[in-house]
Formats: sequence, structure tokens, C-alpha cells
Amino acid sequence: MDLNDGPEYQAFREEVRTFLAEHADVAPPAGSPRDKKARAWQRLLLQRGYTARTIPREYGGAGLPADLLKSRILAEEFARARVSPGLGGQGISMLVPTLLELGSDAQKRQFIPPTLAGEITWCQGYSEPGAGSDLASLRTSAVLDGDTWVINGQKIWTSTALTADWMFCLVRTEPDAPKHRGISFLLFRMDTPGIEVRPLVDMTMKANFNEVFFTDVRVPAHQIVSRRGDGWRVANVILGNERDSLADPNVTQARLNGLIEVMKSETVDGTRVIDDPVFLDRLMRIQGRAMAMQYNDLRVLSSKLNPGQDADLARLIVKLQGTELRHELEALAIDAMGERGLSFGSNPYLRDNGTWQHFYMYYLGLIIGGGTNQIQKNIIGERGLGLPREPSAKGA
Repeated sequence: MDLNDGPEYQAFREEVRTFLAEHADVAPPAGSPRDKKARAWQRLLLQRGYTARTIPREYGGAGLPADLLKSRILAEEFARARVSPGLGGQGISMLVPTLLELGSDAQKRQFIPPTLAGEITWCQGYSEPGAGSDLASLRTSAVLDGDTWVINGQKIWTSTALTADWMFCLVRTEPDAPKHRGISFLLFRMDTPGIEVRPLVDMTMKANFNEVFFTDVRVPAHQIVSRRGDGWRVANVILGNERDSLADPNVTQARLNGLIEVMKSETVDGTRVIDDPVFLDRLMRIQGRAMAMQYNDLRVLSSKLNPGQDADLARLIVKLQGTELRHELEALAIDAMGERGLSFGSNPYLRDNGTWQHFYMYYLGLIIGGGTNQIQKNIIGERGLGLPREPSAKGA
């Protein structure tokens, strides 16, 4: 594949740069909540075709043909300008592509446009106290009562449950079926009677996670994605999209650009940190890994345009390598700030609103969340490299 810019792509790059120069001041800061400013920015990006590019117009996207080079140009220029590329999160990054693949036409029309616009936010009801890495052991039940599912059970580590409008949730509908075959995938509003959310404070000192309890929660029967008992297949599509989104290499590149600015401005004994050979060596190692993740992302993107191309292994490493890389990147910024790097909360010496400290702790958590990296190594070894499966404890 020729990745050199021709005249068409050079013109597109200039168009994007001009847009960013003219509108960057109205973009929301990275990590901002989905407030009016963030939604207005999302609408502008949708109108320009700078996000949701290939999603059909009838579902709220730009309806443009897939173009690998234009996607790369957008990623590069937004990262270079350190400007938000638009809304993400569990609804846009995970549920939307899953509904495009497996949802009914009515579900696509109902949920995709408002999700892309930031009018509906989502949380994911997967993990349970006894079903984390072994997700198929989940016990939250859904019993069909006429045209309504009645849900009872509990979920845990549910990100954004306190603020989400809707949940996509795995429930057990066939208790007598083998554990992978008795699961269904439901969609329901978070203000449905019988749902209780309890916040869990994590290492960032914020309630990013929650427990969610269901007591006779009644959900319309048609709010099931795919067939009854087919939830495990839907779950695997979601998990693939989740692993791709947990450590976006384009966001990593934007953070790397910010890290370089920190190292240029911070000094030790009058010398810029970036000129210190030890710090510079750490930066170059991180920069090399960030470049490798960018090229790996190109492999994943190109496979979507070439169905015969095998990129399974390339997709499997994204979450493992990406989360560990982000944790090390944020750590280097903290080290480069010296004593100021220890600031937290309302400390007056805090730099960049504390984002470096926040994401250092956040990505330490993500190394565990979304499937622990230890489990991910097993998956890569067994499914990606064809290594022998880990011995079963039952045979011991």
C-alpha cells in the first residue's frame, strides 16, 4: 500500500489544518465531560465529515467511502494540534460498530444517531462479583414475562453508570444451557425502576466505577440485540471494539506531543529535562513504541478495507501494548516535573490541571480493566500465536 500523499491528500491535509487553526478555540479540552461545548464540537465534526466518516447518513454519520489515508491525516493533524477528535466512550467506540454489524434496522435508527451526537450516553453491564475474567460465568438473570424481560442480579466495575442514560448488558436467559450459550444482550434505560447505582471510588479518587443492582427490572422484549441466547457472540464483537478503543494510538500521539512540551519547559539545575541523556533515552523509547502502535493501527485499518487480510494478531496487541505504553508515558511526564509531579488535587503547583497524575493512575487501572493484561497475554499466545493452551485447573 502506497502511504505517500498525492495532490488530493495534500489538499485534504491543508483543509484539516486550516479548520483546526480557525476552530481550535471552540474545541473542548481533552477529557472534558459531555457538556454543551463538547456536543457542539461533535456536531461540527460530524458536519465536516471529520468523525463517523463511514457511518451511513441515515444513521447520523458522514456516509463517506472508506479512505485509509484521509483517516490517517485526520488522526495526525488532530494529534499534532492537540485538539479533541470528538466524542468517544462506550457508546460511540463500542456499541455503535456492534449495532452496525448485528443490530436490527430499527435499533440502528433509534440508537446510533443520538449516540454519535452525544445525546445518549452508555454504560456497559458486563462484569459481576463472580464473573470478571471468566465473563461467561455471569449470573444476572432475565426471565421473559409476556413481552417483557424481568432482570435480577448485580454488575460491578460499571464505568459511567452514575451518569449514563442507557446500558448495554449481558444477562443469562437460558439457565440450563452451557454457560456460553445461555446469554443474551439487552439494551435499557438507566432510569428504569428497580435499578440502583452505588459509586466505587478508584485510584484517581473519583467514582469512575460503580456497582449496579437490578431488582425486578422490566425491559421491553424487543430491546434485545441479535437472537435470544446469542449474547456471547455480540459480547465478543463488543470486546474487540473495546480493546481497540482503550488505548487509541492517535490519542497516545497527542499525549506524546504534550509530554515533549513538558520536557522542553521543565529544567533541572538550569538544564532542560529534554536535554538530559537519561530522560531523553526514556523519551525516545516511548516515542519508538508510539510509532510502532501507529503502524500497527495502519495494519488494523487496512484490514477493514481488505477483508482477506489477517490482522487478528495486530488487534489483539492493542490493549496490552497501548495501556502499558500510556502508563509509562504519563509516568515520564511526572518524573520530568520533579517535585511538582507529586502535586495532586487542589495543589497550587499542579500543571496541566493534573491530567498527568490522573492518567497515570487511570491507565494503571486500565492495565487491569477491560480484561487484565495477564489474561490478554494468554489470549495473544493461544489465539494469536497458536501456542498450547494453558493447562486446566480441573485436570490438576
